[in-house]
Amino acid sequence: MKHQVITDLSTPDMIERLKDEQEHLTKMKLAHAVSPLENPQTIKEQRRLIARLKTELRRRELEAK
Repeated sequence: MKHQVITDLSTPDMIERLKDEQEHLTKMKLAHAVSPLENPQTIKEQRRLIARLKTELRRRELEAK
């Protein structure tokens, strides 16, 4: 997900998306533990997406103050 798409999301949508992405990451990790994923780099990309979402939420929180 590109930065522009993340910044276009509303805050409630972003929080919901963050929860979904965290659940997806957990499922990917469990699946990778049972049988290796075809592309383990997707776990790394998922972690980075979650970090981008959290960063944008924090930036909005600080702007609101």
